[in-house]
Amino acid sequence: MIEKMKKLTFLVTQKEYDGFIAGLREQGVVHVQQLKQGQTSPALQQAMDLRLRYQQALDYLDISLSAWGKESEQNSNIEYCPLLDCVEKLKAEEVNIRHQIDEAEKNIQRMEPWGNFDWESIKRLQQESGMQVYFYACNAKSFRQEWAEKYFATPIDEYRKRTYFLAFSSEEPDIKAERLELPAGSLAQYQQEAAEAKAALQKNHDITCQLAREQRQLLVEGMQQAQSEIQLRQVELSDESIADGVVRLMVGWTLEEKAEDLAKWLDSQHIYYELENPAYEDDVPVKITNDGYTRLFEPILRMYSLPNYHDIDPSIFFAPFFMLFFGLCLGDGGYGLLVLFGGIYLALKGSNEEIKSYGRLGIWLGLATTVCGLLTGTVFGIDLTKQDWAILAPVKPYFLNDNGVGPIFGYSPMMVISVIIGFVQVLLGMVLKACKAWKNYGFGYAIGTFSWVVALLSIVALMCLPEGADVPKFVSYILYGILGISTIGIFLYNNPSAYKNPILGPLMNIGGGVWATYGMSTGLLGDLLSYIRLFALGLTGGVLGGVFNSLAIDLTSSFPWFIRWIPMVLILLAGHGITFALSMISAFVHPMRLTFVEFFKNADFSGGGKEYTPFKTVKN
Repeated sequence: MIEKMKKLTFLVTQKEYDGFIAGLREQGVVHVQQLKQGQTSPALQQAMDLRLRYQQALDYLDISLSAWGKESEQNSNIEYCPLLDCVEKLKAEEVNIRHQIDEAEKNIQRMEPWGNFDWESIKRLQQESGMQVYFYACNAKSFRQEWAEKYFATPIDEYRKRTYFLAFSSEEPDIKAERLELPAGSLAQYQQEAAEAKAALQKNHDITCQLAREQRQLLVEGMQQAQSEIQLRQVELSDESIADGVVRLMVGWTLEEKAEDLAKWLDSQHIYYELENPAYEDDVPVKITNDGYTRLFEPILRMYSLPNYHDIDPSIFFAPFFMLFFGLCLGDGGYGLLVLFGGIYLALKGSNEEIKSYGRLGIWLGLATTVCGLLTGTVFGIDLTKQDWAILAPVKPYFLNDNGVGPIFGYSPMMVISVIIGFVQVLLGMVLKACKAWKNYGFGYAIGTFSWVVALLSIVALMCLPEGADVPKFVSYILYGILGISTIGIFLYNNPSAYKNPILGPLMNIGGGVWATYGMSTGLLGDLLSYIRLFALGLTGGVLGGVFNSLAIDLTSSFPWFIRWIPMVLILLAGHGITFALSMISAFVHPMRLTFVEFFKNADFSGGGKEYTPFKTVKN
């Protein structure tokens, strides 16, 4: 449900401004409209930069604690510099230490084939012999004996199928091998550097993890202060100076239920203000309030957009359909149990309230999938209608598949049911569209859409009347009468504003009715066909699961019984894992597609709402 808002216009003198802003923040119920769109200030930019620093520091601590917290050691002698600077310094030190470790390990890798020699010995050898020492490496099979004869080539080591050797010559040797430039230190030196750097890294990790355990809340409070500062600076950009800068004009919004108390406070502060209902063209912020069940589906709505103030909040209307669509697309009772148990685990053990809410959503989706899977007779790819289990005998005829209920109108029962569900949701969307027009413009602007809903229901009722049955004739006459009245609304009252011109008004309405009829006859069919995906995806998941069941049985049929279960279980786990993952993706994507396209289109859902964020002190 979208909460009702009140518009506030303030006129504040320059002298009253600072005290008014402080008091407004204490009230914490006014969403201040930014009048200077796209502008910023050095103070605002500084506050935003500070908030970013806090956020990055918190992210670094959380990642560090997750990665190394179990291995870190407590140190009671740590002296903290200013906290944010300390975290940033630790982060920079870690990057620098890791760079040192990488360099040391690269040098170790280059020096390992040559062993731990002393460069001073090499220099003395060169001075005494009058020849230079060259370092080479080549494929083990490419080493030539002639190099030993001509350049005293001496193999030192064979490492990773390469021969490393020295050559001695007073000038550049003619050796077809890779000449190596070795680092200036010894192997022992680089090993010591790597060990010292790793010890420093461990110390860095210990301090970082201790900070994360003991001081994280201070960073959270610092980020909240930065966020409060951002709000304050944004409010400073949300007024216009008038009367040569003596008076400031501000526009804000508050919840209708908070307006009375706010007005009393403004009166006590002797602030001039106007309190009024929003005009249609106003950019009104939105606050939606729903029950515990519907609130679980709000993240899905936000993936599309918040409703604007003139929309009807669709959350409560699409939530049951989304749950049903998810169950039909996943379509397997066994997979539904996996989702259900996973949701229960997250709801109980989630690390924060957001994770727990996702767990509760998973419980509902898992229940829907389990029920849909049992109704269609599919559990972990097993078609229950084909099993000779005595317990299933009484319910086999009622499974919603070709082997249970059997074809409906010559089609698979789930295909027909999917189209019926789609028809119901499309009609619901049209009703919401009519209600939105009624809410924003008046009942007259809803008559055309309501007429379409009634006409479609009348046509369906006429088509469903059994032929030759003992049905009173007046029933069909009543339905034809309702259809006729609906036709009048469709063709003569779809655009009430056109009747401002008494001559062109009827013609414009008739033309609009013809155009709407063409759009309905083509668009409705396409919309309903889209819902067949509910049947197709559920069928696909069941078929894939059944295929892997057959593979697990057939491929292991020749194995001895005492080891057969091992490959069978591996095939089942891999196959059902792949099927479950693919089906889960489909079960989220396609219900969202049906909701965002078919339902929102027919409900005339515009979206684009801006969330109501009152100006107040940010608290945890």
